[in-house]
Amino acid sequence: MAPQTSETLTAERILEATEEVLRRHGPAKATVVDVARALGVSHGSVYRHFRTKAALREAVTKRWLDLTSQTLSGITADEGRAPEARLRDWLTALFEAKRRKAGDDPELFATYMVLTADSGTAVGEHLADLTGQLTSIIEAGVASGAFATADPAASARAVFHATGRFHDPGYSEVWERPGIEDDFTAVVDLLLHGLRPQRPS
Repeated sequence: MAPQTSETLTAERILEATEEVLRRHGPAKATVVDVARALGVSHGSVYRHFRTKAALREAVTKRWLDLTSQTLSGITADEGRAPEARLRDWLTALFEAKRRKAGDDPELFATYMVLTADSGTAVGEHLADLTGQLTSIIEAGVASGAFATADPAASARAVFHATGRFHDPGYSEVWERPGIEDDFTAVVDLLLHGLRPQRPS
């Protein structure tokens, strides 16, 4: 890797290098010195962007989580589509994003499971963002008459927890099992049925 000058060394470049170091060494052995060596700079240069090793780990964890949030936010903001379709697509995109991360880069996925467990505020902020996006979709459904709930935020949290098997990293081992897509569809169908206004019998 070409040495970085002070002008080209950015926080983003440091985070990219940190991912490579974590992939190679794992969270227990990776150090700031390893990151600096990968970038061809002194460890002091890295510390100018991230004051501590904990701050660097928090930032790289947040970057990883934000990639998922950004993908989902586009679905949330698409007000030209029906809320029910947006909710189904949002949950599908979340499941697919987590499966992709676990399947395409298992070493880094395992590393991030460790980092998120140790993370200070990044995970809490990520979960709040996701449930906030769900709340926005459900509120749109209530406004259009597609959904009926007195508390969209509580319903959003319920939907998020009810689908946890399909996005919580703790369940990653089951994501490639036969029939998992059918299980996912059944759960989402049930949730959407529960959100719709109930017709008199």
